[in-house]
Amino acid sequence: MSDTTHLRASRRAFLGLAGAAAALVTTTAAPVQAARVKTSARIVILGAGAAGAALANRLALRLDGAKITLIDGRPEHWYQPGFTLIAAGLKPARYSVTGTTDWLPKETTLIAEYAAEIEPEASRIITASGQSVPYDYLVVATGLTLDWAAIEGFSLDMVGQNGIGAVYAGPDYAAKTWAEMDRFTSMGGQALFTRPATEMKCAGAPLKYTFLTDDYARKKGNRGKVEITYAANNKSLFGVPIVSEKVRMLFGDRGVNVVHDHVMTAIDQSRKLASFTTPDGPAELPYDFINVIPPQRAPDVIRNSTLPWADKWTDQGWVEADMRTLRHPRFSNVFALGDVAGVPKGKTAASVKWQVPVVEDHLVAQIEGKEGTAAYDGYTSCPLITRVGRAMLVEFDYNNNLVPSFPGIIAPLEELWISWLMKEVALKATYNAMLRGKA
Repeated sequence: MSDTTHLRASRRAFLGLAGAAAALVTTTAAPVQAARVKTSARIVILGAGAAGAALANRLALRLDGAKITLIDGRPEHWYQPGFTLIAAGLKPARYSVTGTTDWLPKETTLIAEYAAEIEPEASRIITASGQSVPYDYLVVATGLTLDWAAIEGFSLDMVGQNGIGAVYAGPDYAAKTWAEMDRFTSMGGQALFTRPATEMKCAGAPLKYTFLTDDYARKKGNRGKVEITYAANNKSLFGVPIVSEKVRMLFGDRGVNVVHDHVMTAIDQSRKLASFTTPDGPAELPYDFINVIPPQRAPDVIRNSTLPWADKWTDQGWVEADMRTLRHPRFSNVFALGDVAGVPKGKTAASVKWQVPVVEDHLVAQIEGKEGTAAYDGYTSCPLITRVGRAMLVEFDYNNNLVPSFPGIIAPLEELWISWLMKEVALKATYNAMLRGKA
């Protein structure tokens, strides 16, 4: 067999397995169709992103006669797990962009503006235009806010210039970050990676981009010209101890320097210095390339309401919620979903996939005058990329137990091409099925 024929055969096998993996993930997670419940309940879903769209589709199938209204002012839907692939030069910015209305069922109504006030005591939302939207049930699925203003000296117009990247900022910014990372790994210098001290979406993303930068420098034969530093916000590299230890070992093997207890507060573009708070006082670290990740908080409309925890995450404002049912303990007709939910884990798209059926179960049961039985166990998944073509499929729960979906096939702490396959190919198919309420 010629080299060309062999490569074509390998690619066909690879794509065939990718399709099989995507089909397996989608079909095994598909919800069982329950009997439709007749109701005139007014249900408002605040946010039409991954969590809001997925729940809207499932409720449209479950409820007969319900008035389901979504409130969200963003016209675009962003496939956020794709941002790292865009920032690695593997996908174009448009890979992560569709329309918000592309994913919403026809049985629902979208109010295309943002909420200005939430009044859970009166069971109503006030929109930015002053419209009053009453509800019988409210599901808060707004996502979170990236607090760029908390990084002194930084603004988004700096991204893509002078070595500054910001993968989290959006698809176009991820593409600009790739251009800077590509230039840096050709030229050499000091790369600096950080993460905030707040809770954050996909806490593995800062690690992924550190590994990818190392990999590109090696592929170009320039690793000797590149120094990489990862500034951890505390004494750990990942919230699950066994995964943190694995990352520590990989960083050591690949020559990534680690400094602990460093929280970024400012950037000086002219001097190419990042400022940090540390237990020993202020510190500065130099960079020629940096991926800026700001503190992450609940949107102001949430923080200014009576929905957040009073004694937890007070600087961040996550919605108070029972960690198993996702129901608000003070307002029984309110639920939280996705990034904004004040639970110990679960700020990933994979978490949303398992949270949505729980909220559906308890909300529908409440409409029927029954008790729901479903429980969210904190399931969170992180396809932790360690180089192009290799990843670790890390899945865990509230107790930091590893809970692999494919035991005996995918070892969670091994760098495997099949785990990469799940990230690059199968994950988006599963995500899209989730949005349609079919996974």
